[in-house]
Amino acid sequence: MTATSSWMPAPESVAWAKNFSLMIFAKPTCFSPIPTGTTSTAFPFLSRLTIMAGHLNAEQGGIRYALSQQMDSPMFPVPLEAMRANLRFEDFEAGDEFNIAGVRVRTVPLNHPNGATGYRLEYNGKAFCYITDTEHAPGDPDQRILGLIEGADMVIYDSTYTEEEFPSRVGWGHSTWNEGIRLCQAAKVKRLAIFHHEPDHNDAFMGRLEAEAKEKWPGAFVTRDGMQVEME
Repeated sequence: MTATSSWMPAPESVAWAKNFSLMIFAKPTCFSPIPTGTTSTAFPFLSRLTIMAGHLNAEQGGIRYALSQQMDSPMFPVPLEAMRANLRFEDFEAGDEFNIAGVRVRTVPLNHPNGATGYRLEYNGKAFCYITDTEHAPGDPDQRILGLIEGADMVIYDSTYTEEEFPSRVGWGHSTWNEGIRLCQAAKVKRLAIFHHEPDHNDAFMGRLEAEAKEKWPGAFVTRDGMQVEME
């Protein structure tokens, strides 16, 4: 199994093919600094697309309503209804489990303003977890996350802040690489992918952070744009 991980998807990751189909698992539906031409703005032009989300309740209108608002004026000139692609939107409740094309998917709710969902994908004896946009409580490990990531081959974890930065950002819905290591060690995870980098952390800063993280736990590494990781 190969996992492609990055804090910001590369423009070339969008396939402009007539018969291209794609499934997207939504995390939170907040805006992030994303360059023009990436998946977040290009999804309406694909021919087949399924988008699933577990953090939007009926009162919020579900994932279709959330994305249609993103494509409404003044954010975008063409409404979602104008797309000719075969679009399918599915809302579920975080905590649900399901199978997609032989891949077992487990989910849990995450601690983030307006909600977010963590995912565990299991296939061919490998387990890959995507834990983004979650805020930890110092000294109180999130038991739902621990249960989800237990024994996983790789965990991608929200590592936005350093321990020093975190106290002034409580309530923003993000965590630290230090908490990611603590969770992975407790759950006997093989590797931790540090991602969701704070935009003010430049390459030199991230290089120092990675060295510090590896010294603390060799299984940790910092994700980079376009990175591919083989899970053996």
